[in-house]
Amino acid sequence: MTGTRRSRRIPKSFLERALYSFLLIAAVVLMGTVVMHAIEGWSYLDSFYFTSMIATGQGPPANLDPQSAFGKVFTAVLAFVSVGTVISALLFLFGPFFGRVFRLSVEKIEEVEREHERKVQGRGFYAALMMR
Repeated sequence: MTGTRRSRRIPKSFLERALYSFLLIAAVVLMGTVVMHAIEGWSYLDSFYFTSMIATGQGPPANLDPQSAFGKVFTAVLAFVSVGTVISALLFLFGPFFGRVFRLSVEKIEEVEREHERKVQGRGFYAALMMR
């Protein structure tokens, strides 16, 4: 099976990554809204509000508390899934930026270290210790 390697296209543009991130978060919030509406009998607006508060890690609103056992278990699972989804989507969206900043920082540190080594070179052991 040589030569049958499939290549997957990785989204490179910021807008494309933003679209994928938004769709992922929207899918989780939509699922949570529909399920909480079905389980607890809340309005769609209350279910959306509850789900968005859980997804952003702020916790459930004081006036909305799941009453059924399944609602409580679903809320716990929703909290793990939705918070993880939001964090993953944000990292997917801003990851290339943070990677670039990290690389530039490492390059700057290495440049400063090379300059320091050039200054220390040829001055002897004790002079090198004094420069630190």
